[in-house]
Amino acid sequence: MNGRSFLELVEIRTKAASVIPFIMGTLYALYRFDSFYAGRFALMLVSLLSFDMATTAINNYYDFKKASRTHGYGYETHNPIVRRKLKESAVVGTIILLLLLAAGCGLLLVARTNLLLLVLGGLSFLIGILYSFGPIPISRMPLGELFSGLFMGFVIIFISAFIHTDGTLALLTLERGWVHVHLNLVETIYLFWFSVPAIVCIANIMLANNICDIEEDIENRRYTLPVHIGKERALILFRLLYYVSYADLAALLLLGLHPLLVLLPLLTWIPLQRNLAKFTARQEKAATFILSVRNFVLLNVARIAVLGTALLLPR
Repeated sequence: MNGRSFLELVEIRTKAASVIPFIMGTLYALYRFDSFYAGRFALMLVSLLSFDMATTAINNYYDFKKASRTHGYGYETHNPIVRRKLKESAVVGTIILLLLLAAGCGLLLVARTNLLLLVLGGLSFLIGILYSFGPIPISRMPLGELFSGLFMGFVIIFISAFIHTDGTLALLTLERGWVHVHLNLVETIYLFWFSVPAIVCIANIMLANNICDIEEDIENRRYTLPVHIGKERALILFRLLYYVSYADLAALLLLGLHPLLVLLPLLTWIPLQRNLAKFTARQEKAATFILSVRNFVLLNVARIAVLGTALLLPR
């Protein structure tokens, strides 16, 4: 397997969906707790990217193995294993190596932080594997959008902030056989509210993918959310989720950001509406699915820019 085939297998262009929440959580810790550890940052980045690439490769491998129809619907071009004529042994070996790298860096990060990270990381690993693998993968159920949004949109941001806080946000301790979990509820609510754009935009990437694939999913017995509620209702939900993403502006005000900075994300409204109109008119994997990724980048990079600017201003 050459480098280009590897990048297509892991769909490297989609990794913004994990890297952007990672950056958001890091900046949040810097702004809210004035704390940053470069070593922990590097370990989490490697672990996060390795695991994200592994789950994508697993998803492509599972689709390759389980496809009921191996012609039509762009099967010959959509799946990189088929398109690149990759050997199964090479694909499986790549997945194993990526998982080992992700687990190794994750365990090193646990050793430098707190046992709570082992719980959160282990749960994320489990959901990530079950998302693409098993008797009924989560991605083939109507829960795919919910799980992808919460885990990639909130849990990544939470962990990215948590590793820099040394117990200010949350803590797990073992004492005489007792497990004690300490959670700063107010700070967690603030962080969740701040994460809303990432949560709903990542859910919408999954939703857009499933809307584009609805005919193929029916053929291959993948009972996704659009299959259950129909394409028209799915498109309505797609639009509504983006509108909900602006609710986090109130959280930014509560966090103490300058009101003028908080208003800046509203500038994303016009390009967002333009992209929504294009996707509503035409739902095609090759032509318009990318709009959901662009919306995710647009809305969340705006939050990164606002938070980054706030860090540079006197407080």
